[in-house]
Amino acid sequence: MSLKEKYHHGDLRGALIEALRQLIERDGPDGFRIAEACRIAGVSTAAPYKHFADRGDMVRAVALSGMVRLRDQMQQAADSFEPGDPQRLFALGRAYFTFAQTEPGMFRMMFGLTEEHKNDTELQQVGDSAERIVEQVVADQMGLPPDDPEVRLRAYSLWCVVHGHSFLKLDGKVDSHGPEMESALLALTGRAIITAPR
Repeated sequence: MSLKEKYHHGDLRGALIEALRQLIERDGPDGFRIAEACRIAGVSTAAPYKHFADRGDMVRAVALSGMVRLRDQMQQAADSFEPGDPQRLFALGRAYFTFAQTEPGMFRMMFGLTEEHKNDTELQQVGDSAERIVEQVVADQMGLPPDDPEVRLRAYSLWCVVHGHSFLKLDGKVDSHGPEMESALLALTGRAIITAPR
């Protein structure tokens, strides 16, 4: 279904969020224009304000949609393997890398939100639910409850490695390292995090 078809089927909000996502990928988080998103979605420049308070509210909605997609892709990756299977950690990291590489504009925007978003309950809840996926996978590997401090530390360590590599790659710092190196990095990180002494 095209954006205009989405709009004419009554999903103006969804059509605008998708148009903004496309522009963010093309022009970057700070380079898009609301008027162009309206043109892509086939609506008037006044239409967005029926659903959004201002530009900041639109950015928040697009960021939220990206965070939900990333969380869902992480969950799908984890669910591809049985609890305790070492491949779950690998799949989780690969899903994170893939999102960053296929939606670089969104990835930058999601993790570069302004200070006022820190207290946004909905954004925080989605971020927390993504964090819990990692903690559950690590907990299953270690045979510990997901709220165990050691589990939380190791889950955070895993996120730091995967997140850091994702940004290094987006910034062109590791252009010479391809999928093979990423696979080796994920395998090494997974082993180190799970088997390190407590």
